[in-house]
Order: sequence, then C-alpha cells, then structure tokens
Amino acid sequence: MSNQTENTIFKAPEFQVKDWIDAKGNKIDPITLSNLKGQFKVLYCFQSWCPGCHSKGLPDLKTMVEALSEHTNITFLAIQTVFEGFESNTYDKIIETQKQYNLSIPFGHDAGDDGNSRSNIMTNYQTGGTPWFIFIDKHDNVVFADFHLNVDAAITFLKSL
Repeated sequence: MSNQTENTIFKAPEFQVKDWIDAKGNKIDPITLSNLKGQFKVLYCFQSWCPGCHSKGLPDLKTMVEALSEHTNITFLAIQTVFEGFESNTYDKIIETQKQYNLSIPFGHDAGDDGNSRSNIMTNYQTGGTPWFIFIDKHDNVVFADFHLNVDAAITFLKSL
C-alpha cells in the first residue's frame, strides 16, 4: 500500500449503488454497508474503457481475490464508477468485465441516481477517478483510498486481519 499518512480516516458513507450483479453475474438487490457488517471491505472502482483499470487495477484485484480466497472476513466488490462516457461504461460492461477477468465477486454499476450523472461512490468517497481502491474496516471506517496500491503489501496487510 502507499504511504497514506496524510489521509484521514472517515466513516464510510452508504454506497448508494442501485445496480448489482452477484458473483455469478446474476442481477441482485443493491448491496449496502449494513449487508456487510463486521466484514473488511475492499472496493475497486473502475470504468470499462479505462486503460489503467485493465492493465493494472483489475489484475491487482484478481491477484488479491485469489490470494485471500480463504479469508471469509474480507469482502471484495468491484464498482464501475461512471463519471464520463455513459454510452460506453454501461451496466452490460460490468457483466462483460466480470467474465473477462473470471472474478467471482459482486459488481456494481454506479452512474449516479439518474444513470447519467456522476457516480455516487466518487462523490461520497471523494475518489479521484479510476482505477481506485477503497478499504473499509469492519467498523465502516475508510482506512485507505487511492489510485496507487502496492498489491503485495495490501495482501500482507489483509492476511493479518
């Protein structure tokens, strides 16, 4: 993980993401923070057309998911946080991306409340774009949020939980 001493820990806002698929690609009811009480949560924010999301972020997410598959206290979520390119970064793209990377984790599609504005996750969590990782501890505190993630250090940290 990168040096985050300048970041302050803050309470995680509710996700406010309407559209979700489960680990098998089936449409499900919205996932909320309260659904995940007592879990450490790793959120990966991406857009389907983002080159860095495909070259670095999604492979890093896959590496973490595979390395921590036995750790039932950690929940991984991938959320397409759309803030531009609404015609390209669609709900169907989350299904395609989940299959492309063989990621058996829930995926969300967040294009704002109206499906055509800024992502609620981006606004509420003050992310700077994509790819972006957010770590939320079991008490719903955001303890990491950044573009840059040292995946090996992140795995070591998450294994210690």
